[in-house]
Amino acid sequence: MSKRKEIVSSFLLSAAKGDLTSSVRDYFSEKFFHHNPYFKHDAESLFSAMVDSAVKNPNKQIHFKHILEEENIVMSYSHIKQNETDRGAAVCHIFRFENNKIVEMWDVGQLIPENMLNEMGMF
Repeated sequence: MSKRKEIVSSFLLSAAKGDLTSSVRDYFSEKFFHHNPYFKHDAESLFSAMVDSAVKNPNKQIHFKHILEEENIVMSYSHIKQNETDRGAAVCHIFRFENNKIVEMWDVGQLIPENMLNEMGMF
């Protein structure tokens, strides 16, 4: 696994646990910003929301389906569940890197419906 893919998987697993210690924060550039419309664009706002989510959902799970890399972009496609009984969501996280530091992030998710017409499922 490439260094950038390792950074992405390590960050997302740590974020799910609410463990955003200084070692995890070292993955991010000082110029970091994100595009989640529910939080201010800065790292601290995003990290605070991730920690709050982990406190509210201490049994959160993230199961990686794909982690892809092309040039300075790494994208993960994951099944994220807030707890064991949650159907969860399919989530794409996209990270742009500069010098092996994350400088920009997008996240897009789709809740898994109770009844799906597509018998192949979301994964």
